Amino acid sequence: MDSDALSTFLTVHRRGGISSAAKALHRSQPAISRRIALLEQELGVPLFERIAGRTMLSDAGRVMVPYAERAVAAAQDAENAVRALARPDSGPVALAVVGTLAGGRLSEILKRFAAEYPGVELTLRTATSAEVSDLIRRGEATIGLRYDRDGSRDLDCELLQAERLQVVCAADHPRAGRRVAKLADLRGERWIAFPVLPQRREITASHVFALFQTHGLGEVGWTPVDSLTAQKRLVEAGLGIALLSESNAAEELKYGSIATIRVGDLKASQDVVTVTRRGGFLSAASRRLLEIVRAEYGGTKTSKR
Repeated sequence: MDSDALSTFLTVHRRGGISSAAKALHRSQPAISRRIALLEQELGVPLFERIAGRTMLSDAGRVMVPYAERAVAAAQDAENAVRALARPDSGPVALAVVGTLAGGRLSEILKRFAAEYPGVELTLRTATSAEVSDLIRRGEATIGLRYDRDGSRDLDCELLQAERLQVVCAADHPRAGRRVAKLADLRGERWIAFPVLPQRREITASHVFALFQTHGLGEVGWTPVDSLTAQKRLVEAGLGIALLSESNAAEELKYGSIATIRVGDLKASQDVVTVTRRGGFLSAASRRLLEIVRAEYGGTKTSKR
């Protein structure tokens, strides 16, 4: 059982079939089918089954996935470690970031890193918090930046900052710049928030609803918007209010296009953490990128699970 066979297995699983996997790997469908058949023969069990015309993991396949991911990631670590010996100031570094964290602070991080390591190929991917962890776990990204800790034993999480959440509204909203005693006072407002999608999990999507449930307020009127920028434009236009972190709303607050509503009983924040694979290899460039991230977020202490 080699890493190529395991990588092929994972690609078939993620792409949903032999045909899509063949396109992704630039190989023929018969070649992919043979690779999977040999792996199944070696293990003595089928890894996939056809259900209603779809290629699905068998029970054995589902058991196999996390072990295959770790094995493929370890093989990538070994390759990266050897390459780093020959070229300590070059090579690839892959960063995965939650989209709403890809703001001005990230630009400063990337600018500093590029100045220090001009020979390093740095790639950036945006994803949800859960997807960031998955990319790190599979070895497809070296360092992740997401919201809230991931309790997986395969990952190390380092707390960078607890970002305060605040209610924002249009600059001409009747409550702009004012204070309300309770979150319940805003129950009748139209809220703008990320949609809660089972197939695309995001921690921040449930903050508004969790807060209202915690305060015993039940359902609220809301508009699902799957874009932070679009959310802010709708708030500016007076089409609703939103719960945003200080950094997400900083630019609009600076220029006065939106305002805050202070809420007496609202104490809400979200942790920003880095994610790396536990025991995974980090090149000198990757370690330096982590240092720059820590410095930009204030150099907080490590908090691991």
